[in-house]
Amino acid sequence: MRFHFLECTDKEKIQHFLNHARVGYLGLAQKEQPYVVPLNYVWWQGKIYFHGADTGRKIDMIKENPQVCFTVSEEYGTIANPVPAKTDTAYMSVMAFGKAHHVTDLTEATESMQQLLNKYVPGYFDTPLSKQHIEKYRSSKGSATSVISISVEHLSAKENPLEKENKFYPGRERKMDI
Repeated sequence: MRFHFLECTDKEKIQHFLNHARVGYLGLAQKEQPYVVPLNYVWWQGKIYFHGADTGRKIDMIKENPQVCFTVSEEYGTIANPVPAKTDTAYMSVMAFGKAHHVTDLTEATESMQQLLNKYVPGYFDTPLSKQHIEKYRSSKGSATSVISISVEHLSAKENPLEKENKFYPGRERKMDI
């Protein structure tokens, strides 16, 4: 990391961020071709889980090269400063590097899918997800659900916090900050 002063090493803050951010970006590579896919995900038991159809480009690329990068970021606003070069963006981001695996254990697949439901539609379902649903579900195109986990080998986080008094808002002008 080039700007070490932006590094976030607070494990609780990183965990909280990963548990609450809603979209992550899966980076894959196939020969010389990069491919990045936005996904819903869950951070659970030290792994990243996501799901999708059991066929397609993403699955093919994971089979060919399971080394992946998963990035989660949130932008918190623009930091106003009378010096143009010091105008900045407030954010938090996490980059996880690791190996993607197709989850074959039905219990792990069901529990991770339940964690996704808990995250994205908390309290909506009044009964837990059944193993049979995971086993038998087929999409309208006939695809089974594939649950993928990423075993994280390296994780880094950066943040540039937003101080409310410096947040840009429409109507704010430089002369107000001098």
